[in-house]
Amino acid sequence: MVDDIRSGRHRNAARYNPVAELSTIVKSAGETSVKASAVLAASGGLVAAFALPAQANATQSPSSTTSSAAASAPKAGSTAAPAALAPAVIAPEAASPVAVEEIGVVGVKAVAKPKPKPKPAPDPVAQARQSRASSTNPASRTSTRYTNPEQSSSEVVNIARTLLGIPYVYGGSSPSGFDCSGFTQYVFGKAGISIPRTASAQQDAAARVSDPQPGDLVFFGSPAWHVGIYTGHGMMIDSPRSGKSTQERAIFSGVSSYGRF
Repeated sequence: MVDDIRSGRHRNAARYNPVAELSTIVKSAGETSVKASAVLAASGGLVAAFALPAQANATQSPSSTTSSAAASAPKAGSTAAPAALAPAVIAPEAASPVAVEEIGVVGVKAVAKPKPKPKPAPDPVAQARQSRASSTNPASRTSTRYTNPEQSSSEVVNIARTLLGIPYVYGGSSPSGFDCSGFTQYVFGKAGISIPRTASAQQDAAARVSDPQPGDLVFFGSPAWHVGIYTGHGMMIDSPRSGKSTQERAIFSGVSSYGRF
C-alpha cells in the first residue's frame, strides 16, 4: 500500500518542448557573449539553426561553454541536417607578366649619315704642273700622234710622225721641247742628214723646188721666220708656237718656198 502511495507521488515525465529549449539556449548564448550555433531537431524532422554573433568580451566560463555545446548537440533519435554554409568567394590570383620576345635589332641606335666634306678647290699651280707633265709624258704623246696607217715613202716623214705631241719650247732641239727649226734639225739628224740650226739658215742651204715631195721643207717668209716638214696632200708637221705641241696639220697661207736636202 505504501509502495502504491509512493509511486503515485512521482510526476509523469514532461513532454518535450523544443521552443522552451531554444529559449534556454538563446539566453545562455547572450550571457556568455560568445559566438554559438544552435541546432534544434523538431519532432516533425524540421531543423532550425541560429547564428549568434561574437562579442568583444573574451571572458567565458567553462560551465557556460559546456552547456552551450550540450545544447547544440542533436537529440538522440533525431536526424541531424548539415548546417547551411555560405558560398566561398576566392579572389583570382594576379596574373604574372608575360615576357614578350623583342623582334629586330636590339641595342642599336640610329645615327644620321654625316654629310660629305666639300672638295677642296683645285690648286692652279698643281694643275699647271700636271698639264705640263702629261704633255711631256711619252704615253700622252702617243695618244695624240698621227694615226694614219699609211707609211710615207720618206724616212724623214716617218720619223717626224713619231714625235707628235711634244710641247713647243723656245730654243729647244730635243724631245723635251722643240722650236720650229730645232724640230726639223733633230728629225733630219735622225735620218742621217745634217742641216743648219735656224729657219733662215736652212732656207739658204736647201735646194729650192717648185714641186715639193714628202720630206721637203716648207718655209714661211724670206728670210724664213718659220719652217715645217712637208708630208704630202697639202699637209705638214711642225712645232707651231708657245702653248702648242708638234702636230700634223694643213699648210696655212704665207709659204715663201720649198727646199730639199
